[in-house]
Amino acid sequence: MPSVPAPTKRSFWQRRLADPVRALFLQGVAPDRVALTFAIGTACSLLPFLGFTSLLNLGVGLWLRLNQPILQTLNQILGPVQLVLIIAYVRVGEKIWQAAPMPISVPLIVRAFKADPWAFLQRFGWTGVHAATAWALSVPLIIAGIYYPLRPVLRKFAAR
Repeated sequence: MPSVPAPTKRSFWQRRLADPVRALFLQGVAPDRVALTFAIGTACSLLPFLGFTSLLNLGVGLWLRLNQPILQTLNQILGPVQLVLIIAYVRVGEKIWQAAPMPISVPLIVRAFKADPWAFLQRFGWTGVHAATAWALSVPLIIAGIYYPLRPVLRKFAAR
């Protein structure tokens, strides 16, 4: 009777990351499509407006028929990055629009919005336009910067 090899112990990362991604490929999801999902999900998750990224990921994901679990997981993972980039997007947008810098911080934004949403819009409306402009200009760079390098990695991973 031939001996059966003992099952190898799989690491945490293999069980929690590599195996689920490999399962996606086995279900007919092409590596290029997964790379596109990561790229677009990242760009959508960095929208500089709190509370809108889940809806943006949902809408874009449905429109482009992207993997929703990947999009929403990315959205949650990138939450802290989004918070940091809000200020960066505001500052870059101010330079693009040649506007005077607005004293701003994430706690100030949250506090002002909770206190009075209408006054918040009056005070920070143009700041939002500045941030949205910078974000919109960064989206093609984010997508290309993730999609093109990730594609060959995922193709090789799927071929294993």
